[in-house]
Amino acid sequence: MKTQPSNKAREIRLRLAENGGLTAQELGFGRIPGQVLVFLYLWDGDCPLEQIEQELGLSKAAVSIAARQLERLGLLRRVHKNGVRKRYYRTADNLGSALQAGVMSVLRRKMETLGSELNQVSELLDEKSSRDDADLQFMESRVRRAKVLRDRLDKILNNRLLQFLGR
Repeated sequence: MKTQPSNKAREIRLRLAENGGLTAQELGFGRIPGQVLVFLYLWDGDCPLEQIEQELGLSKAAVSIAARQLERLGLLRRVHKNGVRKRYYRTADNLGSALQAGVMSVLRRKMETLGSELNQVSELLDEKSSRDDADLQFMESRVRRAKVLRDRLDKILNNRLLQFLGR
């Protein structure tokens, strides 16, 4: 059975988990999943969900939702222990690759959503009535430019070399 962490280890883990949460939030991934991921990364072995809740001072629901999100991204693994009903988690075996794959997956989905929205807006701007409006003409030029930039980013994200380096 795991011994209780020292006060210094706990302080460092919580400090880095908070920083990880803020960083994840700044990147648009959510503060709590960032905290949970960093906390587990710094935890030696399998950690029960209740321990994460207690250490981070978060609700059971918040930690459970964050754990499921991270598990879907391949960043966490749920560990089953025979005869134990508690839920245990640990970070993925190769967290660097899993993190990269998760981030790339999120970026690709965001690019798809952006592309769809830009196409819909382009259709609205293609209507004849927009030809007489200088503001709409300006927006049309910006939307065309945004589509070019989105297409370039999409090519980068789907580049075979980048995919190879991500392995």
